[in-house]
Amino acid sequence: MAAVDDEFHALRLEPDPVRRGRRATDLLATYQQRSVELARIRRAAVEEARDQLGGSYTEVARAFGLTKGRITQIRSSAPPAHRAFFGVGPLELALPGRRLLNRDDLVIASEDDATGVHLTDEAERLMFTVERRIIDPLQEWEPTGDAVVVCGPASAHVGNALMERDPFFRMTIGDGARWGIVDDETGERLVSPMDDPEPRRADIAYLARHVMPTGAVVVHIAGLHALGSVGAAHYLTEHVVDLWAELGEESFSMVLSGEFDELTPTTLKVLAPPRRWPR
Repeated sequence: MAAVDDEFHALRLEPDPVRRGRRATDLLATYQQRSVELARIRRAAVEEARDQLGGSYTEVARAFGLTKGRITQIRSSAPPAHRAFFGVGPLELALPGRRLLNRDDLVIASEDDATGVHLTDEAERLMFTVERRIIDPLQEWEPTGDAVVVCGPASAHVGNALMERDPFFRMTIGDGARWGIVDDETGERLVSPMDDPEPRRADIAYLARHVMPTGAVVVHIAGLHALGSVGAAHYLTEHVVDLWAELGEESFSMVLSGEFDELTPTTLKVLAPPRRWPR
């Protein structure tokens, strides 16, 4: 608490109103997200304590020094345990921007925008404060806190930097400038059906969860085409409970495929199941 108190008191003494106001805004978002995480931790503790105390919420209430009604309220209002899959928050959602010759501003593909909307909806349902960022392909940006990054190594520096941390998978470019995902354990190279001689509306995507040296969590999604990222986003939101139950706080990576009707996945399939990274 000392560091938090020091920061709080330093803010109160800040003479510049602009710096004071901006920092107060940042701290409010941070403290709010910490409060949500504490609520999540308490809800998870209630469930764990119930198991230890013979399945009785009455005993849990007595042990926690709360009423049974308050325990019921905690269980119904606090975020679920799997919220921690994405870290604590605030959460930065980074999507790849593209530069066109006839435009000065960054543009974003419709597939990436759909991915961003889908992930934002899930993150906000889990009570995250979400800030959306469009990645400039000419800049060497990397996240400084909890983030979801939707970007392959060909789109921006951060996509390459994140994939270089992976001990199992990598993206490479092959004949005909065709990108693929290489499984270094099996030697298999997975390529997109969109690049076949008779292309199909299907794609392959990479999904990873990084626990960074700072303790921040970065979820990384990279389709071989932007459509693949849509599939990975849908797979993640549909299976995040299972991924959290199986892997918890671990870093891991996996590969999946999807078939689509426009931007809606019709079939999602795991091609390489999640692999825990060495600690």
